[in-house]
Amino acid sequence: MIEEERANGARRRGGRPAATSHAQLAHVALELFADRGFEATTVDDIADAARIGRRTFFRYFSSKNDVVWGDFDAELRRMREFLAGRPDDEPYLTSLRLAVLDFNTFAPAETPWHRRRINLILTVPALQAHSTLRYAAWRDVVARFAARRLGLKPESALPRAIAYALLGVCVAAYEQWLADEHTDLLPLMDANLRMLENGFRPE
Repeated sequence: MIEEERANGARRRGGRPAATSHAQLAHVALELFADRGFEATTVDDIADAARIGRRTFFRYFSSKNDVVWGDFDAELRRMREFLAGRPDDEPYLTSLRLAVLDFNTFAPAETPWHRRRINLILTVPALQAHSTLRYAAWRDVVARFAARRLGLKPESALPRAIAYALLGVCVAAYEQWLADEHTDLLPLMDANLRMLENGFRPE
């Protein structure tokens, strides 16, 4: 049914090939957000530009807000798997630092899209409100891993504090990255995470 809808859309619209993945559809949306603004862009605009039907859009994303995050659920699953594979004798903050760096590693061609994505998430009020749900899901992965390593429950104060602290240093790295287009994200992220790992002691 999806392929038939895409084929029908291709015959109706012509032009660019139909978007057929989370990443491709997100790229189309990010282009529109840059051109028209986030608030002025509708789901119908995105579906039309992607040459898919509205129903197909919602097979990939539950809302316009979600499209900015890409396939976030898949990335969280990958992060869980990465953490599950870390050796038990590795310090847990080291494991978390490596997991976050892996989470933020992209092919070079994806980097400009990721910059657009983060800029929207950190600056658009509607997305900032929506981000609380995504941040909570991300922190839950961190808290559960930290709790397992520390022999605590995920809802205990320490695992939750670790998750909030880790998110905080990540957001600080994102803000540094956005402020200077010539910087690379991973070195900034690594430096911030190492500060956390070292108890914020001066080098």
